[in-house]
Amino acid sequence: MPDKLPPILIVGGGLAGVFCALKLAPRPVAILAPTPVGASGSSYWAQGGIAAAVEEGDAAERHADDTVAAGGGIVDREIALGMASEARDRVEDLAAWGAPFDRKTNGHFAPSQEAAHSHRRIVRVMGDTAGRAIMETLEKRVKDTPSITVVDGYSAQQILTRGRRVVGVRARHASGRICDIPCAALILATGGVGHLYRVTTNPVEARGVGVAMAARAGAIIADAEFVQFHPTAIDINADPAPLATEALRGEGAIIVDRAGKRFLLDVNPAGELGPRDVVARGVFASIKAGRGAFLDARAAVGEEFPHRFPTVYASCKSAGVDPVTQLIPIAPAAHYHMGGVWTDARGRTSLSGLWAIGEVASTGVHGANRLASNSLLEAVVFGARAAADIAGAELSEIDLRIASERMEPPAHERDFAVVEELRDLMSANVGVIRDAAGLTGALKAIRRLAARTNDIEVSNMLTTSLLIAASALARRESRGAQFRSDFPKEDPAFARRSQMTLADALRIADEVGL
Repeated sequence: MPDKLPPILIVGGGLAGVFCALKLAPRPVAILAPTPVGASGSSYWAQGGIAAAVEEGDAAERHADDTVAAGGGIVDREIALGMASEARDRVEDLAAWGAPFDRKTNGHFAPSQEAAHSHRRIVRVMGDTAGRAIMETLEKRVKDTPSITVVDGYSAQQILTRGRRVVGVRARHASGRICDIPCAALILATGGVGHLYRVTTNPVEARGVGVAMAARAGAIIADAEFVQFHPTAIDINADPAPLATEALRGEGAIIVDRAGKRFLLDVNPAGELGPRDVVARGVFASIKAGRGAFLDARAAVGEEFPHRFPTVYASCKSAGVDPVTQLIPIAPAAHYHMGGVWTDARGRTSLSGLWAIGEVASTGVHGANRLASNSLLEAVVFGARAAADIAGAELSEIDLRIASERMEPPAHERDFAVVEELRDLMSANVGVIRDAAGLTGALKAIRRLAARTNDIEVSNMLTTSLLIAASALARRESRGAQFRSDFPKEDPAFARRSQMTLADALRIADEVGL
């Protein structure tokens, strides 16, 4: 850690944070991340690609229509249309920086089809390697950009405030060293919440830390109840679970039970290409009933599997499954958080000096159920918007010297035990299917677990879990990724985004504990 860093600090080294830093150049900026930039965060593992209207016959308005339709009636259409309208420009930015998107022989993009899209608009790389290719491209770009300082090995723990203004962040190095890092502008790009659940496609750093830090600082959290479960995680007892990209279903792969029945046709006319929440619940129900669930790509992809979908092929082969000739066992897995820190169209949060971008943010574009491949798109669109907003802002003059406070010992075994209990609890009670009894039990258990740990990182996981469970309990209906078995239908009274502070969540938890 240097003696001081630039006044603009980005927490998170995934796509949103790195893209924002590059868009801020040549203005000096620092990126703080627990792992090296490039492989940091969920962006690296994204398989499908970036949704953008790049073919003739498609348009940003159609893309926005699909986004609204998938979002369960609470997408902010103006925000969605703005994102879709900027999509091609952001894809062209990435291409200009060297991202090797799949092309046709005439040089035009060769987009693929994914569920709930009315057009082929998923701009991808080698079928299923978009995330890795994009992040490796941007990692090189960062190294060649002198205005960007990268400090990895540090995990942010707490946002430092002065009144309602953010003035810095407290971070812990892997060695246990604690540092207080001042800044004039703080951009949260910390990713999602997948590792709050037992089965997830997310890397281990996706633990909801950004949501918790912002909530503890007093920020408004929006739509926290909406956690998307990807229906086709490869069920091979890996943590995180590898993903069988949705593009496989777009190319004709089907989902069957152990008897070979395409059971999703009984759930939704679109079958495998229905909205993710519908497909996930169908897969979950088949597994729970003992019939299992499998992805069958033998006819649709067959011998071309190793070349068209090398990432999925390698994951299957590592577990002794040959997808060319065998069915792929699948299960729903926590994949994406539609909720997060509330922001406006520029990435500004409810706290002065704090921006949030990427999965940690709740911008209004996803509603109750994110449309496939809009996640990477949101990261680059709002990363660029936040950069433009900060570049045009008048930042406060502050003392940028870093304060080294203390060495903190590593987490105790009891803290690891708390995390393991939490992940099981969230999967059982705040997962694909929920009800009041389970959510109430989860809130009580989270409060009990909080009393068993002094580790701030574990406490952050518990805080975000509390917000998700409290928001799910408060929304007494089923909508998008939130399915309440005790309120199985949509209620027009809840046809709106939710907003909650940590104080609100604690009050709800206290009420159920009485």
